Amino acid sequence: MRVARLVAALLLVLSPAVALAQRAPDKAPAADDPDTKESVTSRVPLDEIRRFVAVYNAVRAAYVDPVDDKQLMQSAVRGLLLELDPHSTYFDKEDAQAFDEQATGAYEGIGVELLQQDNVLKVVSPIDDTPATRAGILAGDLIIAIDGKPISAIEAMEPLRGTAGSKVVLTIERGEGKPFDVTVVRETIRVTSVRSKMLEPGYGYVRISTFQADTAADFQKHIQQLQAQSGGKLKGLVLDLRSNPGGLLTAAVQVADDLLEKGGIVSTRGRISISDAKFDATPGDLMKGAPVMVLVDAGSASASEVLAGALRDNQRARVIGSRTFGKGSVQTVLPLDNGDSVKLTTARYYTPSGRSIQATGILPDVELAPEPNDARKDLPASLVDYSEASLPGHLRGDDEATASKAGVVLSGEGPVQAALRELKQPGSVANEAKAKAAAAVPPAAAKADAAKPEAAAPVTAQPKPLPAEPVAPPAQVEPPRPTTGDGK
Repeated sequence: MRVARLVAALLLVLSPAVALAQRAPDKAPAADDPDTKESVTSRVPLDEIRRFVAVYNAVRAAYVDPVDDKQLMQSAVRGLLLELDPHSTYFDKEDAQAFDEQATGAYEGIGVELLQQDNVLKVVSPIDDTPATRAGILAGDLIIAIDGKPISAIEAMEPLRGTAGSKVVLTIERGEGKPFDVTVVRETIRVTSVRSKMLEPGYGYVRISTFQADTAADFQKHIQQLQAQSGGKLKGLVLDLRSNPGGLLTAAVQVADDLLEKGGIVSTRGRISISDAKFDATPGDLMKGAPVMVLVDAGSASASEVLAGALRDNQRARVIGSRTFGKGSVQTVLPLDNGDSVKLTTARYYTPSGRSIQATGILPDVELAPEPNDARKDLPASLVDYSEASLPGHLRGDDEATASKAGVVLSGEGPVQAALRELKQPGSVANEAKAKAAAAVPPAAAKADAAKPEAAAPVTAQPKPLPAEPVAPPAQVEPPRPTTGDGK
């Protein structure tokens, strides 16, 4: 498969640089040697290296308590990646294994996607039907301590892992409120990434909570089961990607391919040419042309944004919900000789129309607001601006300056029913919003507005036109094991 070949090539290109970095040269190349060929690994800033060694030796010799050499060096390597972007990080051996487990969909923990920020762990989203979800943990929550120990005093995120049946106490900050403790019982997390049901005769619903190794195969099975229940063909499909933090880009690409007859899916561009690639869909639409509505919210990130963007840019589906998270970068995992790994951002990805979603996200064709009785309506300002653009040190997006406010997290059954109504009758949700807005206007204000011909009617959920079919839509690229966060 082209994706697999790209992954292998990218690792072959990057691995020598890592290997060379692990072997310190005995002698730096002479700057005036005409035969010396410059490369990324040969242009070593010797003055900065000497300064680092001086600080390293000072800490070893004079720090108030003895510090282990391995601990010092690991801290230095982590610091090297810390200022790059929120998704580049250093994995020790245990974290690297946990990262692999996340891709396969089975591990022992609490079931939550996390992002480390300074001295807290930010919840990207809890995974469906896991201890984290049942304990009431929400997207945007900040974990400031685990079992009473502050995050700054804990190595990586390992304390969230543990034997199934054991307990862990999380100290949570939710906006401006006081921190509170949540006790979560660990389980063997076998993430079922795809669920489905019939919303009504002829209209199916598929929920994808994350993208892992078997997601595409499971998606095909669920579509076939829904079609069988509907007499062989569905009239339409609601594809729910709310609070889907991403995962394996290959899985999202395969799902997009299952719904497209032709066209581009995604492309990536990086500093080195091997990072630049694009892939096209192959013939064969599982839905046989039946309409599709994609439901997203502020927790929809990375691979889920790739899928939504691919279907909309090819005019295969319309998008409903709230602005997505905006993670448009690709991470490559580079193994080291001691079992540790480096997760490094190596490229940005682009939708078939050539637009980057980095730090801007995808704005739906039909926007929804949280339900009035939504339990999350009272969440504070920290969750109002819940997006990639709000993360310190994030990669600058191509269109970031033009982006409006971040999206919101949509929960409950209401958005699903709104998507179904819009699927059956395009424009119905916008008409409902207009009617509600008109009903909320006092009679006196309505008369005053009527007397002003230049006044515009309030519209809160106006459908936006689909993008034009791209002239030469780029296809997709697959980095090795991209992710938005770290499943625990």
